[in-house]
Amino acid sequence: MRPLQILVADDHEVVRAGLQALIEHERGWEVCAIAVNGRQAVDAAKRLKPEVIVLDLTMPELNGLDALRQIKRALPSTEVMVFSAYHSEEVIEQVFEAGAKSYIQKSEAGRHLVAAIKSLAEHRPFFTPEISQILFRKFFSARAGKRQSGPEHSLTQREREIVRLLAEGHSNKQVASCLGVSIRTAETHRATLMRKLDLDSLAALVRYAIRNSIIEA
Repeated sequence: MRPLQILVADDHEVVRAGLQALIEHERGWEVCAIAVNGRQAVDAAKRLKPEVIVLDLTMPELNGLDALRQIKRALPSTEVMVFSAYHSEEVIEQVFEAGAKSYIQKSEAGRHLVAAIKSLAEHRPFFTPEISQILFRKFFSARAGKRQSGPEHSLTQREREIVRLLAEGHSNKQVASCLGVSIRTAETHRATLMRKLDLDSLAALVRYAIRNSIIEA
């Protein structure tokens, strides 16, 4: 079995070296390529198809957010962790909307990088406590003063279970296995729920699940 393939994209040599050392200290993990700008990251991702990408948000030639969008369009099953020195609420929301499943501040890499990659390798999102707090404040402040009504209170127990599984990062295949149904049926359930809740992305589904206490922030 081949090692877990991880692509590192960052324009600072010292940071790249530190990331590579942390990653390759783990048994069964391998840095398959290093990119020093966004365009290199996209090209290397398409060529090597790594399981996980650690992607700096601020890079020359093509910024991390645009690189992320291109990578997810080409490789929807590759998981991306955005790595940045900044953590504005607007940028974090854009990152998750673009398809990343984790956002780590550079100052937190030593504490959370390995755990985040392990989670992403299993197609599960990973939020640090600080990012969880930011998301929590943003999601709930947007709803402050508004009455909750409509589809948020009309889910069946089975539908809530599907929302939980999807928000926790389970694939359609894993949802099908948990529910004892075919993958096609799981895909139909997912599409029906997204329409019912008027949601258009995994990030929106995670927000919904947190807001309605289906999963914890």
